[in-house]
Amino acid sequence: MGTHLQMPPAAARQSRAGGGRGGRHVSTGNPVTRLRRIALMACSLAVVIAAISFAASMAGASNTSFSIRAVEWLRSNGGAGLVSTIENVYYSLNAPSKGGPGLKALPHVGVAVSGAHASHHPYQPPRIRPLTSPALPGEGVWHATRRGVAYPPVLETTFRSDPSEYPRLVAGLAWIDQHRTKIVLYPGREQPSVEMPNRGPTEVPPALRSALLATFNSAFKLEDSGGGFAYHGHTYAPLRNGQATIVQRTGGEINVEAWKEGPTAASDVVFARQNLPLIVENGKPSPRLNDSAEWGATLGNAVQVWRSGIGIDKRGDLIYAQANYQTVGSLAQILIHAGAVRAMELDINSYWVSFNSYGAPGGLHPTKLLAETERTATRYLEPDDRDFFAVYEK
Repeated sequence: MGTHLQMPPAAARQSRAGGGRGGRHVSTGNPVTRLRRIALMACSLAVVIAAISFAASMAGASNTSFSIRAVEWLRSNGGAGLVSTIENVYYSLNAPSKGGPGLKALPHVGVAVSGAHASHHPYQPPRIRPLTSPALPGEGVWHATRRGVAYPPVLETTFRSDPSEYPRLVAGLAWIDQHRTKIVLYPGREQPSVEMPNRGPTEVPPALRSALLATFNSAFKLEDSGGGFAYHGHTYAPLRNGQATIVQRTGGEINVEAWKEGPTAASDVVFARQNLPLIVENGKPSPRLNDSAEWGATLGNAVQVWRSGIGIDKRGDLIYAQANYQTVGSLAQILIHAGAVRAMELDINSYWVSFNSYGAPGGLHPTKLLAETERTATRYLEPDDRDFFAVYEK
């Protein structure tokens, strides 16, 4: 009896197992096969979700090219490390060779400043001293951005930034007189990537273009820089002490400073836009320039690429700089040579670096500071994905 209870008939065993060999397979399954099926289903679901996200991102309103948007989507969806690695390899392989023939002429910028020697004219900055002799025609000489303005509040020039090692590199500079201009920060359609109840026009408003003098790019995406953002008295992304900040307070001029006021901006802050540490402090290169970890999630401090920056001089006026094949350190040297006592890096890569001036009221006759930057001179006269600055005549 005991043996009979311990060893039930084969038919009974098959019945309890669900109908023989086939029944046992359906009930218990092969663990490896089940795991494979689960993994396949999970991968398929992930691909579908990614495809939906990518399609939604590509279908949204944008003035950024499809290829750039695709890369930005990949960067924001887990592929930042891969994109950065590819970019580093690409820029390293395409770095300029040292030496070679020098330039015979510089890019033409602006028009001659009329009335420059009149004794009663407003302040204008001194010429940028050429770094090699002889100077090329117009090198370091400030030019007006439009004709018929005797004492223009925005000036432009170019000079060879490293003639001994890279004799063909040209830096573009713009000087902005804060006493005679008004500068406005406009959020873009996508950047800064914060929730805002009203992002505004995301372009230079047509009604204000009669006084428009210039526009220029802002800084890194906040997720790349780890910086903060405040706008019209509201802090949308916490500000970080020690981060380089371009800031404007009610009734005051713009400053470039290391932020010291904590995570929340005071109510009198018109805007505060952060981006990495200062690159120039007290007229000298920042001691933090050699720490690559300080310089964002993309190309760091040493890759030679298009870079832009904004500084402030002893008088309190602004100096904007852009140039190709720059490290963070060489960009700092350009701004110091132009007279900046404090400065910060703005955006990088030729697709994001933009400085445009307008040869006539109404945003007419737009011109790029350096023609080699990719975006058109009309970039900010239509809705833009990224935040930017506009310079108006007071």
